[in-house]
Amino acid sequence: MSPDAAPVMLLRETVDSRRWLPIVIGVPEAEVLVALLEKVEPARPSTVDLVGLVIDKLGHAVSRVEVTDLREGIFVADLVVDDRLRISARPSDAIAIALRTGVPVEVDNGVLDEASVDLEVSDDSEIEGSSLTFQDQEHTVEEFRAFLDEASPEDFRGPPG
Repeated sequence: MSPDAAPVMLLRETVDSRRWLPIVIGVPEAEVLVALLEKVEPARPSTVDLVGLVIDKLGHAVSRVEVTDLREGIFVADLVVDDRLRISARPSDAIAIALRTGVPVEVDNGVLDEASVDLEVSDDSEIEGSSLTFQDQEHTVEEFRAFLDEASPEDFRGPPG
């Protein structure tokens, strides 16, 4: 990765057309997400763990995470606590908490309409790797990264009107 390239978090729609939502995040946030996905346990509680512990100790639980808006190229997310209380958060932090707590991540359809990208994948088994080799997966990811390197925020806006 070049020094000025930022990591991209990809969220995949699980119903309908299975669009992909690319969200540019910082390197430290990407490292946290990778550690969570790889189930690496930190020596001390991370900020994600601390937020989860505080919510739990106060007798509440995160119900879900919602990516709710895209304002001037910045994604907005909420932690939804006890299905009623909303706490605004950066999408990377909110999704890290969702990964840690096992709650679903939802994206507003308007956000998907405005900022998602369609990628051609014939079925889930290819994503899972059963019929797509590791090299093919890497090539697909590299093609998508090349697209993102050249993309501008305007490329993710839907048609006017």
